[in-house]
Amino acid sequence: QVQFVESGGGLVQTGGSLRLSCAASGFALDGYAIGWFRQAPGKEREGVSAIGSSDGSTYYADAVKDRFTISRDAAKNTVYLQMDRLKPEDTAVYHCAANLMRSRVVGVPLQYEYAYWGQGTQVTVSS
Repeated sequence: QVQFVESGGGLVQTGGSLRLSCAASGFALDGYAIGWFRQAPGKEREGVSAIGSSDGSTYYADAVKDRFTISRDAAKNTVYLQMDRLKPEDTAVYHCAANLMRSRVVGVPLQYEYAYWGQGTQVTVSS
């Protein structure tokens, strides 16, 4: 059974940092592009960042560019999202998922291309 589990969320003050982890079981992340998405209360889910399988391609939403860094550890079958200089508007539930249609990142993550969504991890940034 495929399961994606996000962790690392929490409550942090403005300007603080968190590192989210996306660990997969029953599925090898290597070979697939992996995306991070977030959904704030009352808003639609949006793509935050994505990383290609082996070509180094990445995507960052304008709102998080230069503050968030995505990376992957094939040995641990885990993808990370390092979030620095957090802002209250980053408050959301963060989910990871695998792109079953592409191994490279070519732009804004298209949610219909992604599968195996985890339950998410809550990130709350206080002002």
